[in-house]
Amino acid sequence: MIRKLKDGRYRLYSRKKNPKTGKPRNLGTFKTRQAAEKHEREVQYFKRH
Repeated sequence: MIRKLKDGRYRLYSRKKNPKTGKPRNLGTFKTRQAAEKHEREVQYFKRH
């Protein structure tokens, strides 16, 4: 899940909530949405391999 931050950057969050905090995990912050989407695809790839 990608969200735009107030400073214009994009942050990738996990879909599941972190049991410790009750919030989604931060999986990285990126300057462009395109970079965040690329990283999301990389994360999905490694979840399966």
